[in-house]
Amino acid sequence: MGAFLRFGEYIGTIRLLPMDHGLAPCEKLVARHGIDPEMRHGSWEVGRLVLAPRYRSGPDSLKRCLFLTLVHLIENTDVENLFASCTPLLSRLYRRFGFNVVVKDASQEEGETYSLIHGTVPDVLRALAGTPEERRLAENILALRELSEEEAMA
Repeated sequence: MGAFLRFGEYIGTIRLLPMDHGLAPCEKLVARHGIDPEMRHGSWEVGRLVLAPRYRSGPDSLKRCLFLTLVHLIENTDVENLFASCTPLLSRLYRRFGFNVVVKDASQEEGETYSLIHGTVPDVLRALAGTPEERRLAENILALRELSEEEAMA
């Protein structure tokens, strides 16, 4: 669980759960729909993102919060893949953030249909980087990850 502060005021929260430990609700959807095990490597569920009403006016605040969250996650854990479940309306928004719908009608709760979405760290990080500084940071992070992986294999 994380919280977002802006000028000392809490403006939102987010929940991140490691998958394949029986903690994340998306695990059931991933198992039920036979998602490729490679997509599940180093996977985390992104969910319960809530922003204060005055920060919901456009996708920029959401995008910035997700970018900061992903940078923090990358710097502190082994993460390769991200999953979430969301309504079809939100899945369109998340496609702009580097996610893809892997199962359109993955579940139905209280008459609402939910999609299962997935994104790789490089795709999502690049899509979330909204400013030139964020794009440079994203590429530096990805280059360091790649170098670290190459060194581990050598």
